[in-house]
Amino acid sequence: MHCYGHSANQPVRVVQYNINTEELYSYLKEFIHMLYFRHLLVNPRDRRVVIIESVLCPSHFRDTLTRVLFKHFEVPSVLFAPSHLMSLLTLGINSAMVLDCGYTESLVLPIYEGIPILSCWGSLPLGGKAIHKELEYQLLEQCTVDTGLAKGQSLPSVMGSVPEDIVEDIKVRTCFVSDLQRGLKIQAAKFNIDGTAERPSPPPDVDYPLDGEKILHVVGPIRDSVVEILFEQDNEETSVATLILDSLVQCPIDTRKQLAENLVVIGGTAMLPGFLHRLMAEIRYLVEKPKYKEALATKTFRIHTPPAKPNCVAWLGGAIFGALQDILGSRSVSKEYYSQTGRIPDWCCLNNPPLEMMFDVGKAPPPLMKRAFSTEK
Repeated sequence: MHCYGHSANQPVRVVQYNINTEELYSYLKEFIHMLYFRHLLVNPRDRRVVIIESVLCPSHFRDTLTRVLFKHFEVPSVLFAPSHLMSLLTLGINSAMVLDCGYTESLVLPIYEGIPILSCWGSLPLGGKAIHKELEYQLLEQCTVDTGLAKGQSLPSVMGSVPEDIVEDIKVRTCFVSDLQRGLKIQAAKFNIDGTAERPSPPPDVDYPLDGEKILHVVGPIRDSVVEILFEQDNEETSVATLILDSLVQCPIDTRKQLAENLVVIGGTAMLPGFLHRLMAEIRYLVEKPKYKEALATKTFRIHTPPAKPNCVAWLGGAIFGALQDILGSRSVSKEYYSQTGRIPDWCCLNNPPLEMMFDVGKAPPPLMKRAFSTEK
């Protein structure tokens, strides 16, 4: 998440562990004010808020965001909903193995009968950020630039580093995921332990205009090799595909067949051309290996196609959930509850009030489940 400050138009990354809480409060207040009064044009006191979050969202961030919404904007209620669960609402199913392959990490979480199985989640730092880092390294290492003064100059001599927005644009416009057999050959040629592996023929080179005078020559081998880091198994034999299988092995045995036949993939990195086809091929290839062949009896895997782009599926599910007035009213945390307790429960605790509230004689429980209707006609 990025917020923009008044002092400069440079984005400020606010989801990080070392940012000062008061500074974060200020950035969020300014950012949400812009959303309400420049884009949405609604009164925050009239609208309930549904926030789609990752299960790895830092606690201090969600606490600060809640404080901004309740104390500064005085919203009637707030609900933090897990992105993996919300994505299932777009499909009308209640059990699935959900993989969120986003910017910072790839996170898999099984959902069974509408309940996230938190003990079986898995995560790896493989996502858009890792691809950008690898792509920038290879661009600086292998690519040349034509300028108005000379042709074929090395990229580091023209610019010391490539801005991430340009790296991302090059990734989106030129890079793709190879099929399984080609990908295995690319990996073998990259490591080339015995010196005999040959790389398959690369795709064509691409010219990318950096500005009016500079043209970057993106060599073909970069286009299909940078994404391989998602599927290369490291020293612990883990990759994006093994995330799903390892999580499946941890799940209760009577849930595995249903979860394996209901795979849902969300996140911006999943939008790369060929990603879903390669992921399915990797799973079918790995499940025949001894590590998984004995543990998993099921060999049938199916991927659902949500009715939205992978990077928008969770928000579409949140919008559907927000339209279910009865359910939203019973799951949201009201302003009165927050003002009495100063805390916001996790999703799994919303149906269970805190023990001190249940057994404290003479004290009325805070209105956690209070309906908060919109006052707009």
